[in-house]
Amino acid sequence: MLGIDIGGTGIKGAPVDVAKGVLLAERYRIPTPQPSVPDAVAAVVGEVARHFQWNGPIGCTFPAVIKDGIAYSAANVDKSWIGTDGQRLIEQRTGCPVVLLNDGDAAGIAEMEFGAGKGQRGVVMMLTLGTGIGSALFVDGRLVPNTELGHMEMRGKDAELRASDRARIVKKLTWKKWARPLDEYLGRLEVLFSPDLFIIGGGVSKKHDKFVPLLHTRAPIVIAQLLNEAGIVGAALVAGR
Repeated sequence: MLGIDIGGTGIKGAPVDVAKGVLLAERYRIPTPQPSVPDAVAAVVGEVARHFQWNGPIGCTFPAVIKDGIAYSAANVDKSWIGTDGQRLIEQRTGCPVVLLNDGDAAGIAEMEFGAGKGQRGVVMMLTLGTGIGSALFVDGRLVPNTELGHMEMRGKDAELRASDRARIVKKLTWKKWARPLDEYLGRLEVLFSPDLFIIGGGVSKKHDKFVPLLHTRAPIVIAQLLNEAGIVGAALVAGR
């Protein structure tokens, strides 16, 4: 299956062996067009599909609440996406059947199938810390879709404006200082969801030794294993079901 991951800064894809959860070719990446309006983004997705000369089903992630292929929010992309049938639009651009899903959900699905969440029961919460905060919630292996917990209110702002990796960089915080709002955020999630396990992904997870020891959660914290390939793999998995 072909998996394509749409983000605020880049659109990347690759064919995936969905039995093993591995890419079958090097990722192909194109910068997200600015402004990131629906027609422009769909055109780039079409370019990615043509790069692989793809004619079959495509799984595609998107940073928004997605229901039946329609975007009901827009995080780090143009607000004109809200109300757009993105799945149908991308099908028109690629000529292929498409499944469109939330980006955090796709990454979580991949980690639960092939990565740090494999075999885990109970309540598992995956968080991707990057430009924003993506989330995926699983109960006994079943996804609760579209949680978008990076937009949970935290002292008057979206949590991702305080606890994402971008917040750390923009505010020039030390790892110790950034760990405080992140710890606060995780604490709020524990009060609301009582997770049995946190999976931390996103680019900053490669530096986990600098901040995870500073966190004080009841639930264990493990690091995502599929890194930046998780969204592509998860999208392809869903397309193959």
